[in-house]
Amino acid sequence: MAGILTFTPMPRLTPPPGPLRVHPKSKPDPIDREIPVPQRLHLVFGGELKDPQKTEFENPEDIHVVGMFPDYQSAYDAWKSEAQRTVDNAHMRYFIAHIHRLRDEGVEASPTEELGS
Repeated sequence: MAGILTFTPMPRLTPPPGPLRVHPKSKPDPIDREIPVPQRLHLVFGGELKDPQKTEFENPEDIHVVGMFPDYQSAYDAWKSEAQRTVDNAHMRYFIAHIHRLRDEGVEASPTEELGS
């Protein structure tokens, strides 16, 4: 019959028996290399707030600086630990500041910096 297409399924490919062999002069797969993750600093801090609905501290001199962390996950873990430790005090709050977002050395000046000059 004219105009009818037929489909012939391809044979299923099976790997050869035994372990896979790699040519001794082959280069490692680029996916196997560790890709360096850029450092993104985060600061975890907290203290007692004047009003639990706002972010103004009761006494800024008593702010608890938990520490600086190289990535968000470790900062989050520290934040969660401190937040759970102080869960009984409704006025206590802990925060994660994304320090890596404050300044990009590749940019000459941000609009905020230009206003302060």
